Amino acid sequence: QLQLVESGGGLVQPGGSLKLSCTAEDTLEDYAIGWFRQVPGMEREGVACISKNGASGVYPYSVKGRTSISRENAKNTVYLQMNSLKPEDTAVYYCAAAKFEAPNSCFWSPRGPHYWGKGTQVTVSS
Repeated sequence: QLQLVESGGGLVQPGGSLKLSCTAEDTLEDYAIGWFRQVPGMEREGVACISKNGASGVYPYSVKGRTSISRENAKNTVYLQMNSLKPEDTAVYYCAAAKFEAPNSCFWSPRGPHYWGKGTQVTVSS
C-alpha cells in the first residue's frame, strides 16, 4: 500500500509555468510513476511517466516540448514541470504508482491496479 499526495497546483496566467509534486511517505524506488489529468465530463488521460531508473516519456502531442517529468528518490518525490501553459491545460492532475520488475518499464493507461493520489487543481486563465 502506497499513499501519494500531489501539490503545486493553482491559478496561473496563459504562458506561465507550474511545477507539480507527487510525494510519498515511503520510498518510490520500486515504482514507475505516472502523471494524469482529468476535466469534468472527460476521461482521465496520461500525461507523462517516469520509470524506476529515470527513463521518461510524455504522451499527448499537445504537451510535448513544454512538459517534463523527473524524480528525486531521496525526497520520495516525482515532479511534473509544465511551461507555456494554455487554458486547455486546466484540469485536476493526479499521480499514480505501479510496481515493475524491469527498471525501464512505464505505463500510460489509468486503468489497472495503480496507487493514486487525490489530485491537485491546475487552472490556466487570464
